[in-house]
Amino acid sequence: MAGAPARLLDVSRLVSRAGRGPATGIDRVELAYLRHLLADPAPLWGLARHSGGFALLGREGLDGLEARLAGRLPWGPPDWRARLRLARPAGRQHAEAALRRLAVAGLSPGRLAAGLAAVVPAGALYLNTGHANLSAAVMQALRAVPGLRIAVMLHDTIPLDHPGYCRPGTAAAFGARLAAVAAAADGVIYPSAAARAAAAPHLSACGRVPPGIVAHLGVEPAAADPAALPARLRRFLDSGTPLFLAVGTIEPRKDHALLLDLWAGLASDPPPGPSPRLVIAGTRGWAAPALLGRLDALAAAAAGGGSDAVTEAAGLSDGAVAALADRATALLFPSRAEGFGLPPVEAAARGCPVIASDLPACREVLGDYPVYAPPGDLYSWRARTCDLLRAVAAGVARRPAPRPPPSWAAHFNAVLAMA
Repeated sequence: MAGAPARLLDVSRLVSRAGRGPATGIDRVELAYLRHLLADPAPLWGLARHSGGFALLGREGLDGLEARLAGRLPWGPPDWRARLRLARPAGRQHAEAALRRLAVAGLSPGRLAAGLAAVVPAGALYLNTGHANLSAAVMQALRAVPGLRIAVMLHDTIPLDHPGYCRPGTAAAFGARLAAVAAAADGVIYPSAAARAAAAPHLSACGRVPPGIVAHLGVEPAAADPAALPARLRRFLDSGTPLFLAVGTIEPRKDHALLLDLWAGLASDPPPGPSPRLVIAGTRGWAAPALLGRLDALAAAAAGGGSDAVTEAAGLSDGAVAALADRATALLFPSRAEGFGLPPVEAAARGCPVIASDLPACREVLGDYPVYAPPGDLYSWRARTCDLLRAVAAGVARRPAPRPPPSWAAHFNAVLAMA
């Protein structure tokens, strides 16, 4: 875009997540921004917080960071600063060392304002999509760049709306970040109108509701890669048994407990036809010990020759998950709260049937594509699942036509017009 202002992209979250397994939804958004801005000729800089302060990267450094995140280049060895922090995960140590090697400037917190003003062009657009670095101190330092505009993506306000679904202390920390956004942001990007509606009262309580836009997240369906599946899952592809898929971090908000209750009920009171299997594709996050204990007990039973009706699978690539979705009878999405909800949008783009919680964000983005059930209502979830199983057993189940997903092009057209 000729004459476009410089962009300063915050990549702190991507660096902090290095080596921690498959990207989460927010990670993938930040990575999509990095790749889009690298493909755009406008001047580009990157900012990342690390354990020693901040790193400021130019276009070449950001290109090197993207190549390492994609696995095309190695991170390289940890430097002496990284080795001083042995408590950090090894992947984070390697990433922070690489970050320092790629940076055009390393800045202490006290020198952040001066360093930004010396390098970042006046009138730049700062983009923060990862909920990192949202503090009053960083916002004030950014203002040292003349005419800089601050745009922040608020994916949701779940820590304030549903604090019980988050780790202790998350709500207070998120509230402080939201206060910084309310005070300093020139614009807020929301992934859905539902997310915007949920955020408005919290921002108002902070004293200011910045101007905002709704820009649905882009979705690019991955190519299915059955070979990337471990053998224990690859055998499900040709089994002919009804196969259900749940995708997402294992945490209270995603309500995996409802799915385990559902499958226990299907085992004790089965519908007609073959017994269905459930694959839970996700990394363990913060979850109740009781839920993790149930998952451990199911894994132990399967290893001992018992039922493998429920299989937990962490660390699957996008291609492996896509292969499961192409075979799945349905994707199940019993989440209790969402600002967007990537898994059902990705499933719908493949023509995979979806049973989803009846949430405003899902209705907004997916319309009438899914079969909806009330969040947490086990009776309704069993009824919807059994309806589909009966259709499969009768040979009348049909996969719907794929639903075209939102595009990144439309998203970035809206966002970059904010400058």
